[in-house]
Amino acid sequence: MWQGKYITVRREGTWEYVSRTRGVRAAVILAIDEGHAILVEQYRVPLKRNCIELPAGLIGDTSEGEPDEEAAARELEEETGYRAARIETIGEFSSSPGMVTETFSLVRATGLERVHAGGGVEGENITVHRVPVAQIPAFVAEQRRLGKMIDVRLLLLLAGDILGEDA
Repeated sequence: MWQGKYITVRREGTWEYVSRTRGVRAAVILAIDEGHAILVEQYRVPLKRNCIELPAGLIGDTSEGEPDEEAAARELEEETGYRAARIETIGEFSSSPGMVTETFSLVRATGLERVHAGGGVEGENITVHRVPVAQIPAFVAEQRRLGKMIDVRLLLLLAGDILGEDA
C-alpha cells in the first residue's frame, strides 16, 4: 500500500499491517544490577510523550548478520552506559502481532559494569533510570501520574504486582 524509508504498510485480504523495509528485528534487554532494574526513558513521536522502557535497539541496523547478543550488548552500552559481562537469549516475542510483523529477542544482561553515563547516540536523548526491582510498581505509578507512557515489556517487572499475592 505504501513504503517509506523504514516501514512498509501492507494489505492482505482485510488485514492492514506494518513491517520494517529491511526485515530488521529488535533486541530488548532485561538488565538487573544488584536488585535494580535498568530502565530508559525517551520521547516517542507516535505517542507524543516520553515512554518508560526496557533498553532496546535494532539488530543489524549497522551491520547485516549481526548476532542478537552483540546487538543487545551494543544497545545496552549506548543507551544506559552499562556493559554486560554476559548476555543470555531468553526467546523471540512479538509485541503487537495483529498490526506489526516486527519481533524482538528478549535477552538477560548480567554482570553489569557502569562505563559511562549512557544517553544513546546523537538525537536519542535517553534518560537512564536505575530502580530497585521491589519499587517498580510505585515507580511506574509515579511515571504514569507524570503523564509518561509505559512500554508493554515492563509487564515483566510488574507481573508479581499484577498477579497479586494469591498467584
